[in-house]
Amino acid sequence: MTGREILQKMKVKAGFGTSGSDSGKGKSKISKNITHGFHLVKGKSAHAMEDYVVSKFKQEKDKELGLFAIFDGHLGHDIASYLQNNLFDNILKQEDFWTDTESAVKRAYLITDEKILEQSFELGRGGSTAVTAVLINGQKLVVANVGDSRAVLSKNGKPKQLSIDHEPSKEKKMIESRGGFVSNIPGDVPRVDGKLAVARAFGDKSLKMHLSSEPDVVVVEKLEEGTEFLILASDGIWKVMSNQEAVDCIRKAKDAQAAAKRLIEEAIARNSKDDISCIIVKFN
Repeated sequence: MTGREILQKMKVKAGFGTSGSDSGKGKSKISKNITHGFHLVKGKSAHAMEDYVVSKFKQEKDKELGLFAIFDGHLGHDIASYLQNNLFDNILKQEDFWTDTESAVKRAYLITDEKILEQSFELGRGGSTAVTAVLINGQKLVVANVGDSRAVLSKNGKPKQLSIDHEPSKEKKMIESRGGFVSNIPGDVPRVDGKLAVARAFGDKSLKMHLSSEPDVVVVEKLEEGTEFLILASDGIWKVMSNQEAVDCIRKAKDAQAAAKRLIEEAIARNSKDDISCIIVKFN
């Protein structure tokens, strides 16, 4: 086994993943009924895989945290990789994370983006979307996102979207107030300044004056009875499936990892050509 292969196995075991096709799984130590699994598949584009994930549990002080994230890079993968290694650290460094969680997460996102822009020479001109979820002691759920990767919670077979798709057409006024514009060329999707198909993202230094990196944050203080699973997935799934279709697709999957694989297989069968990454957290 090569050194590269050994490093990749270590990353998957630790809950980090990216490659042509990666999978991993794990479970909570304090609540044996909570498990997670992830799967990534490279799309049909000529560039290298640009999706990264974090899917793991860790102990922080006297609490167990489930840390889950999808980072969907564009124009290169360096910024998505940087986020994989740094965003949760920046979130947990905020002293008020435990008392004013929403403000702390928003601040951490903005701080992280500032650091990315400061290192643009090394990290490149690209950017990344993000959707993150922090599960605290198996009960409190904190979801944040910039861009079009999505978080969907299933309760008794019904989906509830916890993130907001930051589409340029929906945030046209904000973009124009910053001096930018939204193109609407027939046959194409709306784009910021004719370039980027999302209205919020990390990085993208050349467009930053017209983009926001402020996340939308949703805090679920206590998961209700009947909550089945959480889906985090990049837009390669949501381009071809509705929230309800995604929930229906995996309700009978045997475990979280199998569910993540099943969802991506269905998206590919529906002719999704993008890089696709998916995390499932099951509340059995």
